[in-house]
Amino acid sequence: MPKEVVIAGAGLAGSLLAIILSKKSYKVSVYEKRPDMRRTAMDGGRSINLALSERGIKALNQAGVMDKILPICIPMHGRVIHLANGQKTFQPYGKKGQYINSVSRGDLNKILLDEAEANGVSVFFDRPCTNIDWQKRLASFKENNQIVNHNFDLLFGADGAYANTRLQLQLHSERFDYHQFYIDFGYKELHIPPSAKGDFQMEKNALHIWPRKNYMLIALPNMDGSFTCTLFFPYKGEVSYENLKTDQQVSSFFKENFPDAFQLMPGLLHDFFINPTSPMVTVKCFPWSKDNCFALIGDAAHAMVPFFGQGMNCAFEDCRILSDLINQSDGNWETILENYQALRKPDADAIADMALENFIEMRDKVSDEKFLLQKKIEIAFAQKYPEKWIPAYGLVTFQPYIRYSEALRRSKVQQRIMDQIMKIPEIDAKWNSQEVFDSILQSLQKTDN
Repeated sequence: MPKEVVIAGAGLAGSLLAIILSKKSYKVSVYEKRPDMRRTAMDGGRSINLALSERGIKALNQAGVMDKILPICIPMHGRVIHLANGQKTFQPYGKKGQYINSVSRGDLNKILLDEAEANGVSVFFDRPCTNIDWQKRLASFKENNQIVNHNFDLLFGADGAYANTRLQLQLHSERFDYHQFYIDFGYKELHIPPSAKGDFQMEKNALHIWPRKNYMLIALPNMDGSFTCTLFFPYKGEVSYENLKTDQQVSSFFKENFPDAFQLMPGLLHDFFINPTSPMVTVKCFPWSKDNCFALIGDAAHAMVPFFGQGMNCAFEDCRILSDLINQSDGNWETILENYQALRKPDADAIADMALENFIEMRDKVSDEKFLLQKKIEIAFAQKYPEKWIPAYGLVTFQPYIRYSEALRRSKVQQRIMDQIMKIPEIDAKWNSQEVFDSILQSLQKTDN
């Protein structure tokens, strides 16, 4: 069994992986390019709340740390849609009792770091990875303008979407496929404080969305009664960041387009102009491993946009799958790493594609009457025939035993069926009828055949 494991990156994936490997009796050292977040303030405006769902929970449970995370989770049972006309609607995420959890990225990371150190992991901060010598199995890190070298038997790149370890892999691989692309939208963090009494000023147990066709605002609850809001907005164009330059322009825009949120944001102008506008990138690459001693994990292997709430959950699932493969292969790392990337690459590509598609749904469709009718039909059919139909969101969010790639395949089949169902004459009147359900059953039968 390898004796010395080095992990580049002490974020969510790196910290959880360190816990898992340390509990399997590996000696683990973690190097992080940023300062220790437990002792320094986090960068303002970059603490988007995360949606912890079943895939992530399953991994945290397997690692034995979910009981430490549960106290900082706020259940969200569905979306509250804030329509442009001032009305609000509620869309449940799944069946009764199913929910996702709002959790602070920073608080979650701190708990995982504490747990890693409690299990004997050595964590070094302010030390970015600068070089990997594959023949000598030597990783180099920068510390106070000096280079610190660390020999490894195994090295994992968990250093995020802009990973230095991935760059080293790219530079030292003959056929390394790499593709990244940005969407034309940036995100900016805003804030709704608690009331004077310390209460939530909107429904606590929901994710709030203000869909406005080409842009949207969302809000997730925090433990202190506040909401972390995120504006997803075009960089350029008539309605864009480049054309909101003054206090008056920002105030007028929010008052007109998000009037109820505007009333709850006393610090809007400060947050808008002080907090950064951050890009959103999708990264796909292959291979993820090299020389039976190295692998990428989490965002370093598969960064994705946040619109399915699966970036963290996918990274945690990487860790769980890797843990299972270690158990199955009895420490044979050639087999482990080959199987790891063979399993996770198609799943990571699938959820990255679904995340991009879900942006359009959240931004454009959640307030569209035809879309809402389709969802009503799907929910009604799924309730009557649960063994026949699980909506796409449920496949991804509440079914951790179903692979992302399989969820994508099924969702495409379902959408083809629903495209035909929505063409049935007078569908808005007969949507909940056995006639419609029989049509779906017949289509599913043809698909199965």
